[in-house]
Amino acid sequence: MPHVTVGSARLPYEVHGEGTGPSLVLVPGTGPGSVIFDHLVPGFTEGGRRVVQANFSGSAHAQDDGGELTLELLAEQVIAVLEEAGNGPVDLLGFSLGSLVSATVAATRPDLVNRLVLVNGWAGPGDQYLRNMMTVWRELRGNSDAFGRYATITALSHATLNAGGHDGFESMLGIMLPTAGTLRHIDLNLRADIRGALARIQARTLVIGSTLDLTIPVQNAREVYSLLANATYAEIASGHGVIGECAEEFTKVVRDFLAADAR
Repeated sequence: MPHVTVGSARLPYEVHGEGTGPSLVLVPGTGPGSVIFDHLVPGFTEGGRRVVQANFSGSAHAQDDGGELTLELLAEQVIAVLEEAGNGPVDLLGFSLGSLVSATVAATRPDLVNRLVLVNGWAGPGDQYLRNMMTVWRELRGNSDAFGRYATITALSHATLNAGGHDGFESMLGIMLPTAGTLRHIDLNLRADIRGALARIQARTLVIGSTLDLTIPVQNAREVYSLLANATYAEIASGHGVIGECAEEFTKVVRDFLAADAR
């Protein structure tokens, strides 16, 4: 797997497809990294688009010195991927924490970002629900089972949680574990603030919120949208994990935005 090196960090990425238009670069959120996008790649590449799955420090396969994370540091890492594998200005999609990182990239290096998609993100640390949700989640770090159950019940809608019954729910518990990297991500979630960055973004932007989100309530996505000068907004009836829970609808919303904006 190819990788970029930024300071002490060694960051793997993946490239799929041979499209000649702007690459679509996917930036993950808190937790395991770009693997969360694996099932979406065919839906984006089938139309001839080139897709890059990026990772940053704290992701499962990234290596670094274990230091404190900042949005600026993670943005620098994503920028290194764009410069090496982006193939010109890219369409940049960030999910959850990845949306804050992507917004920071777009504000810092507008020359690298053609269009921007921000999914289930937030603007700053003012939401008391978000602050307490992340604080409780971090406090569960000593109990892997409780940590995973809390992440799962807040990430998915009630209907999805029940769709697979007991066995289906139990099968999802290994996705989110209290690794050192994930805990560093949560610490950053509690500090992250992109309100200044949002005001500087030039790229045409799609903001997506999930109406049933119990991790980052949809009011946060609406606030992000309100702070952008050149944006479109869409909502999907899903929990936080919209990229898995409503993958087909999510892919269509993103593809429609990119296609319409290109025209």
